[in-house]
Amino acid sequence: MSITLYGFSGSTYVRTVRMLLAEKGADYRQVPVDVIQGEPHHPEHLLRHPFGKVPVLEHDGFKVIETGAITHYLNEVLPGPSLLPDTAQGRARANMAIGIYDSYGYNALVAVAGYHLFPDFIGGKNEAAREAGIEKSRQVLRELMKIRGQDRFIAGPTQSLADFYLVPFCSYIAQTPDAERLFDVEGFAQWWEQVQALPSFKSTQP
Repeated sequence: MSITLYGFSGSTYVRTVRMLLAEKGADYRQVPVDVIQGEPHHPEHLLRHPFGKVPVLEHDGFKVIETGAITHYLNEVLPGPSLLPDTAQGRARANMAIGIYDSYGYNALVAVAGYHLFPDFIGGKNEAAREAGIEKSRQVLRELMKIRGQDRFIAGPTQSLADFYLVPFCSYIAQTPDAERLFDVEGFAQWWEQVQALPSFKSTQP
C-alpha cells in the first residue's frame, strides 16, 4: 500500500489528514506544497488539484482531492477503529460539526490567526475583520460545544474526524493574544485539554 500526501504541515486541512493517518498508524510519504509561498498554484500541483488547493492524496495510483473526501476515504480503507461514530446520530453529530467548521469556522479563524501570525497571506491586518472573526469564531465554538454536550469529544466519547477538523486552527489561535477571549466558551477548555493529550495531536505539530 502506497500513500502520498501532498501539502505542507502548516496547512490546517493537511494536519487534519495527518492526524487521521497517525490515529490509523499508517505509513505515508508527504510531499510539501507550501500555501504561504503560493506553491499550490504552480503548474505541477494544478495537475493534481485544478483549483490549487491542498491536501491531495494518492493511494496506490488513486487520486483523491478535498479534505472531506480524503478523510472519509482513508477512514474506510485503512485498518483500525473507525474515526466516525458507529451510530446514525453520532455520525450526524460529527458531520454537523464538520459542516459548521467548513462553512462558518474556517474563514473566521483565518481572519483572527492570520492577523497575528501570517498577515501578508490574508492581505494585511484588518482590525474590523479580526473583530468579526473573533465573534463568528466564538459562535462556531459555542455550537460545536453544544453538539459535544457532556461527551469527552465533539461527536461522542472517543475522538473522531469532527475533532480533527477543529484542532489545527485552535493550535494557531492558541499562539495569539486573542486566544483567551476566543476560547472563553463553555465546555471548550475541557475539550481542548483532552485533544492536546492525544498522541496524534502531539505527533503532527507543524
